[in-house]
Amino acid sequence: MSSKESERNSSAQQTLDILYDISQLLNTQLDKATLATCVGMVENGVNPEALAAVIQELRREGAISTAQSTANAPHPR
Repeated sequence: MSSKESERNSSAQQTLDILYDISQLLNTQLDKATLATCVGMVENGVNPEALAAVIQELRREGAISTAQSTANAPHPR
């Protein structure tokens, strides 16, 4: 790997670390891998507001699914 590529990777990692810190302060509940995926999608032209709406909808559906699974689970006797 060339020195320039190494610097670029280091800079990208620092940027992701800063974004992750901001994400934690805003309590987004995104892990670093998910955040990196979201950043990559936005860099490739995905509308950030639409991406945020999709994430929120997936969380709502996940919460509903979890609640239904819990309600349908057999109760210990």
